[in-house]
Amino acid sequence: MKRAAIGTSIHIESPGLWTLAWKRFRQDRVGLVSLNIVAFFVILMAASWTGLIASDWSKEVGVSNAPPTLLGPRVASTSAERAPPARSRASRIDDRSEERVVDPLADILADIRGERPTGSGGTPIVDPLADVLAEIRAESERASAAETRVSTLIFGGDKWGRDVLAKAIKGTETSLFVGLSAAALAALLGTLFGALAGYFGRWIDDFFNWFYSVFTSIPYLLLILSIAAVLNQKGTITVVLILGLTGWTGIFRLVRAEYMKHRVREYVQAADAIGASHLRRMFVHIFPNVSHVVLVQLSLHVVLFIKSEVVLSFLGFGVGVDTVSWGSMLNEAQTELILGYWWQLAAATTAMALLVTAFGLSTDAFRDALDPKLK
Repeated sequence: MKRAAIGTSIHIESPGLWTLAWKRFRQDRVGLVSLNIVAFFVILMAASWTGLIASDWSKEVGVSNAPPTLLGPRVASTSAERAPPARSRASRIDDRSEERVVDPLADILADIRGERPTGSGGTPIVDPLADVLAEIRAESERASAAETRVSTLIFGGDKWGRDVLAKAIKGTETSLFVGLSAAALAALLGTLFGALAGYFGRWIDDFFNWFYSVFTSIPYLLLILSIAAVLNQKGTITVVLILGLTGWTGIFRLVRAEYMKHRVREYVQAADAIGASHLRRMFVHIFPNVSHVVLVQLSLHVVLFIKSEVVLSFLGFGVGVDTVSWGSMLNEAQTELILGYWWQLAAATTAMALLVTAFGLSTDAFRDALDPKLK
């Protein structure tokens, strides 16, 4: 509470809504810890998007299904796996008979290998591509030597030998970007439609109520799956549009009720008396008083859309094959889990559960901080 001297009197200024809300929010330790976890994931998303970390997530650095480092390298279960394959009886051919066999492709293979076969007169045949082929073979051998794969990774590897930790970080970027972008789009549409319906009423309210009823008459998960199947276009932007254009209904219902309540208040009537336009009354006078409802719904929809993206990608309707997300990791892990390779499933579910839980707890704390009835 601030005091300002005006002449000989003392004017007392009360703290604003957001100042009091932040003061109450800081007293909630669970909310603060959850907010820090969410901030960590946001920083992780930004670092991955700029290429500071996990830029080489698609690089095959380990052997196929490399186990986590704590488990140690995978050992062959039987001695037969380590023993070289035995030669069959049909493959053991007498050396003398091999010398008598005429190979019609011998000259061609010799040219490919860079050898110099002799002609009919004993004159060596000069191969003009021998030096080029030798350089190609040497370069291939150097690349193979440099591409030595490790037997273990910190959090394990997938069937292609890619690092699961790098994939989980890159999946954080995709899933969190989808959640934030789709929630922002849904909040924008829901606030705009709710403001128009609640402020003007009459036929505008009837139209948006009909539009709202059409979307809510279909189960949400079935709605997004049907739209994804009709579009048949995978990609991050497609998932954002599907979720954002279908998830505005809950925000619309709450914002419409708030605008219907505030449009008859004295401060709105006073703004009307001094000649304020409809847009100014809607978004300059009324919206600051209902913004806390929009922000809380925005946070709740981020969690909802992250889980929806995981479901879409798991079912094959989400991001493309060249993009990794938590849902695509779970889709790959279902076949690996049958073979006993559980680390990709554990990495994706742990990251998703941690972020969703932290986002939910911080949203609850934020909603309690904005409630004037709770002190």
